Amino acid sequence: MSNKKRLFIRSWGCQMNVYDSGRMADLLAPLGYAPAEAPDGADMVILNTCHIREKATEKLFSELGRLRKLKEEKPGMMLAVAGCVAQAEGAEITARAPFVDIVMGPQSYHKLPEMVARISRSGGVAIETEFPVEEKFDHLPAEAAPQGVTGFLTIQEGCDKFCSFCVVPYTRGAEYSRPAAAILAEARRMAEQGTREITLLGQNVNAWHGDGAEGLAGLLRLLADIPGVERLRYTTSHPRDMDEALIAAHRDIPQVMPFLHLPVQSGSDRVLQAMNRGHTAEDYLRLVDRLRAARPDLALSTDIIAGHPGEREEDHQATLRLIEHVGFAQAFSFKYSPRPGTPAAAAAVAHVDEATKDRRLAEVQELLRAQQAHFNAGKAGTICDVLVTGPGRHAGQIAGRTPWLQPVHAFGSSTLVGRIIPVRIVAGHPNSLSGEIVEQEKDAA
Repeated sequence: MSNKKRLFIRSWGCQMNVYDSGRMADLLAPLGYAPAEAPDGADMVILNTCHIREKATEKLFSELGRLRKLKEEKPGMMLAVAGCVAQAEGAEITARAPFVDIVMGPQSYHKLPEMVARISRSGGVAIETEFPVEEKFDHLPAEAAPQGVTGFLTIQEGCDKFCSFCVVPYTRGAEYSRPAAAILAEARRMAEQGTREITLLGQNVNAWHGDGAEGLAGLLRLLADIPGVERLRYTTSHPRDMDEALIAAHRDIPQVMPFLHLPVQSGSDRVLQAMNRGHTAEDYLRLVDRLRAARPDLALSTDIIAGHPGEREEDHQATLRLIEHVGFAQAFSFKYSPRPGTPAAAAAVAHVDEATKDRRLAEVQELLRAQQAHFNAGKAGTICDVLVTGPGRHAGQIAGRTPWLQPVHAFGSSTLVGRIIPVRIVAGHPNSLSGEIVEQEKDAA
């Protein structure tokens, strides 16, 4: 009978949180922690939080309320809150949920083994919500659990942009770029473990300026030379950091996929200025033109906020016009919700009422859904290179991704997992594609 301890991590929010959760598991593996399927089977539960989404704090305390009962039934269970909500509201967490053992911000999780040992020895609460002088990446274990056919790799953290609505500069700190050598070493390990597609992560990923490469474009070129790395993506980008070298990388590096998440947030110059975005709608449209000139098959994704403080109806209409003009393949859209401590939350302008925000968001989402459905439908009848990532939803099915990040389902052998194969797209659906494997690939399988 195994005496291993069990670890359950629940992640909310961005892909960087998913990456962070994986590294926390790597840090705790030497202490004997193996994955648990659910909290009730765990000796330690970590809630890795995100402050971007609406009602993040309420969701956390709701989850903590459920876990409190479990902790009372299992007195030895350790409970930790990590991530951006922990960074921003650590004092409130310890006050409202004194049964939490560990509170740590996203820059402190490399100290997790030390905190676990401290609690195990002497009890109490371990709190780490400072921005440490030493960089956490220097303290992470070299070995990491395999991520699978696709994987995430954090190359940059923090933000110096200070958009009025965003809490990231206050929870993740100033921009920091990992050195190219460390990134390349991690990418090589991932490739050796079977990862074929790597998504580079950063709050402002295209602001990467680490030692060892000339900007993100130079880093992409180095990554493309690693054997086994067949696809490269990066997210999230800021329009202000999209330079000509990076645009050229989309044209010149075959491994860089023709899909880019490029948040615009609003189509109104007045709102963009209030958001402190540092670009106009026309700047964004010109950038889109330059990207599409370099890579004609490029598909774009974006973020839209409906109802930012001071947004008027004409501003909302300007956003709809920009969406119409660009034509997005995917998008994330939200109604504005205030984040404590941000300039927008305290702005001395009229805040948009909830009913108006709801209506504007619905109009934005209706248009974006139609564009995504149109983009997917346009793939019907074409043959796409699909990276097979695993089994599909039904018996005998496989699932994969096109270069444009669309999920694809087709009937085929599980021996194809990890390969890029030609798939004839039969139909485009609102959120995915269905296809048939081209015959020679069936024969090979």
